[in-house]
Amino acid sequence: MTIYVGNLAPETTAAGVEALFAPFGRVEKVTLISDPQTGRLRGFGFVEMADAQARQAVAALDGAELQGAVLRVNEARDRGAKPPRRSW
Repeated sequence: MTIYVGNLAPETTAAGVEALFAPFGRVEKVTLISDPQTGRLRGFGFVEMADAQARQAVAALDGAELQGAVLRVNEARDRGAKPPRRSW
């Protein structure tokens, strides 16, 4: 399952997010989204874990604090495929 983690502090690292989720089970992957032009963290990311462990983590960590920021944690929703870009 993919978990959305929002309201991350700018200095948050993937290792810090992984350490937060590790007590609930094996973290398969952590992806933090950054601005492609500046390289700064955009304030959200995704964590991949097994379903049962992920549900426990979501229930326990929504509203938790990490580096002074209160996190929003929930199951990631599929936004669907983006339409093809046109090049003129």
